[in-house]
Amino acid sequence: MGVYAPNMKPSRLSPARAAEIAATCACFNVRKAARAITQLYDDALRPSGLRATQFTLLVHLGGRGPTSVGELADHTVTDRTTLTRNLAILEERGLVEIRPGDDARVRLVELTPAGHRAVAAAVPLWEHAQDALAERLGGERVARLRESLRAVTAPGARRSGAR
Repeated sequence: MGVYAPNMKPSRLSPARAAEIAATCACFNVRKAARAITQLYDDALRPSGLRATQFTLLVHLGGRGPTSVGELADHTVTDRTTLTRNLAILEERGLVEIRPGDDARVRLVELTPAGHRAVAAAVPLWEHAQDALAERLGGERVARLRESLRAVTAPGARRSGAR
């Protein structure tokens, strides 16, 4: 009855506190911005038949050559289950080849000739999305955003601080 100890949490979140959290939560705001930016890139890339996530995977593979699924997951900060599902779609479309590595536990992913052609055809559409984002935010703000995001996604910075 009405007893409240300092370590007890209120049973409901007030509208003011909810609004404060939504306005200040980095995770929420980055994810919201990521969805908006992804929609911009997906719209631009639509004529290529690629989604932004697929395009970035193909570009990464095109620049690195054969890459293990583990390395690709680490570099793209994607959990392996999600990555495997996305790669299966690209493999079905004939854009990547997945084969065993020298170690049977390792699977290598590589662009096929069709994958190279798909990336090359999509680059001008991607450039359009890049230009649209720079126009929307300003080139200097986009550069600062990229720099900030690189700091967050750098391998040493990705360790969880929450316990």
